[in-house]
Amino acid sequence: MTTPRDTTAVPVRHRLAWLATEVFAPWVWVLGLPLAIAWHATRQPLPALLWGLVVGITGSIIPMLVIVRGARRGRWDGHHVTNREGRVVPFIACTSSLAIGVAVLVVGNAPHQMLALALAMFAALVTCVVITFALPVGGTRGWKISLHAAVAAGASVILVVAYGPWLALSALAVLLVDWSRVELGDHTRAQVIWGSVVGAVAGGAVYLLLLDALN
Repeated sequence: MTTPRDTTAVPVRHRLAWLATEVFAPWVWVLGLPLAIAWHATRQPLPALLWGLVVGITGSIIPMLVIVRGARRGRWDGHHVTNREGRVVPFIACTSSLAIGVAVLVVGNAPHQMLALALAMFAALVTCVVITFALPVGGTRGWKISLHAAVAAGASVILVVAYGPWLALSALAVLLVDWSRVELGDHTRAQVIWGSVVGAVAGGAVYLLLLDALN
């Protein structure tokens, strides 16, 4: 006699994966991380809020408004833009808006940590653009690397650099979001693994190098 299959297991895993994908979405990291780094750089509420919002708005809020509007109009398949071809306009919006943020930081003589953060974010974004549309893979150009994984991993490394080793616990969030993307069928394991690598190197390591260069 066989044991009846637990039909609740898959729906529960799917709901957990969906929750992790939403809670640790790129726009959430890109809005929260600048505020954390701005606080570390200034230790003053108003300057921290000011510089944090400059990067948060240009790196997260403005691009997300473009993405959500496009999704509602059917230009791509939702606010996570899981189809690779639909990422052209969102990528243009992200890079253009963040470039404006970098310019504001430079003109406003922002703390070096904020400039390093914005430039590291820009470097990671450009790397993802190149991989998504130009990298030759399997005889074709372009590979749908996971932006969720890249942003989460980069943010985790930057938090460790800023606040110390105990923030390495944020890697648990990276693992959770990586699992969620595979569980939902939006990415393969290779795409989330390489997304994490790209985020850690092009985001986290570049941030550290820029800090040394700017100080």
